[in-house]
Amino acid sequence: MTDSTPHWYDDEAGPMVRLYAMTAGRARPSSAAFELMAVVQAEPRPDEDPPLSPEQHAIYRLCDERPRPVAEVASDSGLPLGVVRVLLSDLLTEGLIRVNRPVPPAQLPDAHILREVIDGLRAL
Repeated sequence: MTDSTPHWYDDEAGPMVRLYAMTAGRARPSSAAFELMAVVQAEPRPDEDPPLSPEQHAIYRLCDERPRPVAEVASDSGLPLGVVRVLLSDLLTEGLIRVNRPVPPAQLPDAHILREVIDGLRAL
């Protein structure tokens, strides 16, 4: 007999895990710190490691290799950006990562002022 149940994935894909299962049903991170260009760096793990999901562990390892922007973490992990932001939020809550947010363009010095400083330094 043949199985008439439709398959929504191929046999090579292996077991399928829904994205909401990875994030415990959450769609948004608990912190707004995870802009695309925010740089994430792993902190040293404490002696008593909190239990991490396989996806959190993979993200932690990526950030432990070197500091990475959130967009790169999502790309290298192969997970959607929204899922990565939620998992990074969990790691931040556990104190396992540090996030350095980029300076907003409005807070950067004006190019005209920088040019005047350079001209003044050259005049010395």
